[in-house]
Amino acid sequence: MEEKNRNVTLTYNEGQDAIDLPVLDGTLGPNVVDIRSFAKTGMFTFDPGFLATASCESKITFIDGDLGQLYYRGYPIEELAEGADYLETCYLLIYGELPTSEQKKEFVYIVSHHTMVHEQLAAFFKGFRRDSHPMAMMVGVTGALSAFYQDSMDYTKENDRSVAAYRLISKMPTIAAMCYRYTNGLPFMYPRNDLSYSANFMHMMFATPCETYEPNPVLERALDRIMILHADHEQNASTSTVRLAGSSGANPFACVAAGIACLWGPAHGGANEAVLKMLDEIGDVSNVAAFMEGVKAKTHKLMGFGHRVYKNMDPRASIMRRTCYEVLDELGLQDDPQFKLAMALEKIALEDPYFIERKLYPNVDFYSGIVLSALGIPVSMFTAIFAMARTVGWVSHWNEMISDPHQKIGRPRQLYTGAQRRAFMPIDQRK
Repeated sequence: MEEKNRNVTLTYNEGQDAIDLPVLDGTLGPNVVDIRSFAKTGMFTFDPGFLATASCESKITFIDGDLGQLYYRGYPIEELAEGADYLETCYLLIYGELPTSEQKKEFVYIVSHHTMVHEQLAAFFKGFRRDSHPMAMMVGVTGALSAFYQDSMDYTKENDRSVAAYRLISKMPTIAAMCYRYTNGLPFMYPRNDLSYSANFMHMMFATPCETYEPNPVLERALDRIMILHADHEQNASTSTVRLAGSSGANPFACVAAGIACLWGPAHGGANEAVLKMLDEIGDVSNVAAFMEGVKAKTHKLMGFGHRVYKNMDPRASIMRRTCYEVLDELGLQDDPQFKLAMALEKIALEDPYFIERKLYPNVDFYSGIVLSALGIPVSMFTAIFAMARTVGWVSHWNEMISDPHQKIGRPRQLYTGAQRRAFMPIDQRK
């Protein structure tokens, strides 16, 4: 870890020798108290949910929830979503800089030519029930990649880490599309190297062997933007899971499979799916006012508004809102009942003092579910799309951690509140 320190320390003293706790500077955001030496006291800090704990040093993503800022490698998410495409963003997250035109051309070529999966991996799907959840299949198939790609597994070498990154980023859309096709009894579609990353995914999702699939450029750009907005989000639960798994030396395919499993939890990756379920439960615009009164009375739960990290506007939400309008205009769905219902919810939330005072603004998940649904992607695939987009963030954090000479295996401590020592009793003496 690169030590940053303003020669400011906090001192702990409880009848013993004083322990100095240096204050470390970040380039953005709050300073951090380095508590590593606190273990000398024989005590540990207690922080369930890691709300006040920095588990690592990272140069990848910065979030300021109070100001509503999200930066990838120093670039505001709004500028990247407007001016870059997803693979440019991938390059930025992995290597720390935006690519030149030549670098991008080479990167796109490499990713495009790694999209095929081993033919035996396709047979792996036959072991799943047809009604398996796509995320169940993604966890299993992603973890199985390590059984097929064993030629570059010395992750102390930069080249082997790069090969693993290419393979994961390239093959995740193929795997996600295969999950959808398998569930629906459709033949797997091979990837096309002539299409963009997002267009190729749409091809593998929706094409048939009977005719050539031509992606709609407006819908292609909308999906690409969703991918950019979800590519990374600092030390969230799934990213922390990937880092923790990687700290043991586990291979990156296993680490990303662990991240997918964590993302599957409804408190993490299922937010946009929850928004559509909420809209279905409300049913009609005429029910919105009563529903929002129920939210105030805490008898109904409002999904897609507010955010654990962002205490102001989610910077991704305005981009997704504009994208939502673009997609619905392109498809002639401006009068879609579900969209009208969503806009009625949004209007109340942005005007009613109750929601304004609590800063319950629409977040990215409120709009992304509507966009994905309009693209023809079923709700069961929403979290799989999220996993596909987030793979580059997971890989970038895994690579950063493995490259850090100071990294150690993760080993959180605990506050034990169980039974004290007890004497063992043979079974015939127990009452």
